[in-house]
Amino acid sequence: MSRPLIGVSAYYEAARWDDYVREAVLSPPSYARAIERAGGAPVVLPPINGHAIADYVRGLSGIVLTGGTEVGAATYGDEQDPRAGEPQPHRDRFELALARAAVQADLPVLGIARGMHVLNVAQGGSLIPWLPEMLEHERHNDPGVPHRIQVSVSSKLGKAVGDRVEAVAPHTQSVRRLGAGLLAVAWADDQIVEGIELQGHRFGVGVQWHPERETGSGTSAGTGSGLFDALVEAAR
Repeated sequence: MSRPLIGVSAYYEAARWDDYVREAVLSPPSYARAIERAGGAPVVLPPINGHAIADYVRGLSGIVLTGGTEVGAATYGDEQDPRAGEPQPHRDRFELALARAAVQADLPVLGIARGMHVLNVAQGGSLIPWLPEMLEHERHNDPGVPHRIQVSVSSKLGKAVGDRVEAVAPHTQSVRRLGAGLLAVAWADDQIVEGIELQGHRFGVGVQWHPERETGSGTSAGTGSGLFDALVEAAR
């Protein structure tokens, strides 16, 4: 059986190798490895030219919207919090258009961390620009504190990872208003949304943590492998 082609969104920024500093398309290998282990064939998508998006959607069997710099607040009509760092407008434009095209084509989509935010904003939702201020604590932004996440067992996400996940996934932004057609399907103990799912779609899932790093532990599928297995199965 041939492997389904899974597109992986990427950075586009300066990188250094040997004595050279050049603009480069960058993608952490953990995404490609997770897709390959699940039976897919990863294809890195440079966020350069939006004209290729229709061709990507026609030629690919699934999309992974990856982590990285937080989505710029202008994309959902809010003011950029200076503590959130500089946005990457070129990447925002490309990935939002890619997410919308994939949803319209019923192409399987997995949004990871920033990618979950992209999926939500693409569907008309909004984000909390600086989560620690709203909650008055830093637990969600502490890289040493695991998130204890409850997952709806009736959701596609729950069927892939079980009803509980514990993952280290620091983040300073989060879903505020859900986009059209999206449901919250996973929550931290303070009710911050940690997973979303697109109703009526073949596979449209977003998670706040990083399943490609194999750091989660649930009651059934356990680590992130179950989620990538589900994505690749839907892509087939």
